[in-house]
Amino acid sequence: MAPAGRPGAKKGILERLESGEVVIGDGSFLITLEKRGYVKAGLWTPEAVIEHPDAVRQLHMEFLRAGSNVMQTFTFSASEDNMESKWEDVNAAACDLAREVAGKGDALVAGGICQTSIYKYHKDETRIKKLFRQQLEVFAWKKVDFLIAEYFEHVEEAVWAVEVLKESDRPVAVTMCIGPEGDMHDTTPGECAVRLVKAGASIVGVNCRFGPETSLKTMELMKEGLERAGLKAHLMVQPLGFHTPDCGKEGFVDLPEYPFGLESRVATRWDIQKYAREAYNLGVRYIGGCCGFEPYHIRAIAEELAPERGFLPPASEKHGSWGSGLDMHTKPWIRARQALRVWSDPNLTASLLPTSKVAGPLFSCGLDFPGESQGSKGVLGESAASFRQTFLSFAVKARRLRSSERKP
Repeated sequence: MAPAGRPGAKKGILERLESGEVVIGDGSFLITLEKRGYVKAGLWTPEAVIEHPDAVRQLHMEFLRAGSNVMQTFTFSASEDNMESKWEDVNAAACDLAREVAGKGDALVAGGICQTSIYKYHKDETRIKKLFRQQLEVFAWKKVDFLIAEYFEHVEEAVWAVEVLKESDRPVAVTMCIGPEGDMHDTTPGECAVRLVKAGASIVGVNCRFGPETSLKTMELMKEGLERAGLKAHLMVQPLGFHTPDCGKEGFVDLPEYPFGLESRVATRWDIQKYAREAYNLGVRYIGGCCGFEPYHIRAIAEELAPERGFLPPASEKHGSWGSGLDMHTKPWIRARQALRVWSDPNLTASLLPTSKVAGPLFSCGLDFPGESQGSKGVLGESAASFRQTFLSFAVKARRLRSSERKP
């Protein structure tokens, strides 16, 4: 088994996906760096790559340690229409930071663009494509490994982005920030996927605006649309790290908690393990996150899919599978929580509204299984095994248990 996070000869993004490899994306930059005091809400522009490069570098490193093998450039809204004269320096600095960190592991660098601020008002294809092309020129100069066009509300503008990015020799991924209802012009997710693949995208999917469950519903519709059209593409999903079952077509930006009160909606690491498994079972092989997706969420993806990947990330060195690290706790009711059945209990996150309280169900679940509290049998008692071997063994057992519990 390969050591965690081992650098090696780097395969390209399409080579990885075509071989069936799981590619783990990164997570939240704008929301996370705003909380840390490096990004201004409202503008949501990435000057931090120049003003506070250490903060951006640190976040890249945290995602790399957690299991990401794509370092996406922090270039969201870094086009000339949003940043005026600073756009070129910001894009170049973002590429350098991503490349520096990617070089410390088996990670690729993805140059990222997003929807423009002018499409809604002007729909000037020539002007909008010029903005995309400016960023592309920097990405080509900096030799990024592949390209991502993300966060598009309108498939027409996303198609324009793909057409520009295809002018390079790099693979192109594109994700839309839509839910099951489709884009803002009511184009269905299936039709959006078809148009994007016909435009030249090799990887298609969704990112941001909606939580994991909703995003996977949209991915299923995209997949069905491609199958009906007889088209093939790799699938990619990078949802919010928040639960958003009550939001409308615009996604979380329409919620009253956006953007400063979303903490009560944060997904648990166990929610994200469930999401990772469901995404994998759907056929998605590029799995990551967007706003609200912290490094520990990315680690949850890497841990859930460790049996498929064959290794754990460095950040798992300090994390026991399904609470197994609690076996040393002095309180028996806390030791009782070192069990898959506790943390995968649907009562833990049954109520997803901001007023939900999980302490009650969590506490009672722990008391329901006192026999699990001693850590004296099964994987928890295999003290001679190495950490990674133990963890991977537990992950396989957990997978089998979940599978058997689903059967009638």
